[in-house]
Amino acid sequence: MRDPELHFTEPGPIDWAAVFGRDADVELELGFGKARFLIESARARPDADFFGVERSLKWYREGRRRILKDPPANLRVCRAEALDFLARRVPTGSLRVLHVYHPDPWPKRRHRKRRLLTPALLAEALRCLAPGGELRVTTDHHDYSLAIGELLAAEPRLVALPWELDDPDTHFEAKYRKEGRSIHRFRYRLAEPA
Repeated sequence: MRDPELHFTEPGPIDWAAVFGRDADVELELGFGKARFLIESARARPDADFFGVERSLKWYREGRRRILKDPPANLRVCRAEALDFLARRVPTGSLRVLHVYHPDPWPKRRHRKRRLLTPALLAEALRCLAPGGELRVTTDHHDYSLAIGELLAAEPRLVALPWELDDPDTHFEAKYRKEGRSIHRFRYRLAEPA
């Protein structure tokens, strides 16, 4: 059984081809939780490589445990803080898709500074995406969706796209859908340079 966990021995950006042993499109999920989306996506799309980053030790252990049951060859994970990981580890223009699904909404006003989707994270996301690459975000929290919508719509390099995807659900999305919660979806493409 191959362990999907990536341990960094050298500083600096990741060489995706060295990590996966091939050149392929890379899709990265920030905050993979129980890893349902990553596992199902990697199995459904063996032509692409998938990488997951999780900060929470609890969720990291649970997601890794699930992956280890039958690890897809095109899936790797690491435990790290999202903004730091993007800034230090992801090469410029190297991601085909960046997935951010159901980040903690930190609904109390005094905690909002802890939210994942900030101008700083968006700047790093845009740096990491390849031209034509996509940023996909979902949330079940209405107020957070308004803040996310404003943040993304204000970025002139992003072009809004209809969701129209049949990607696998995350664990939280499946749960929230059963509960009847509304899911707010954002799909944007990084415009090609003029």
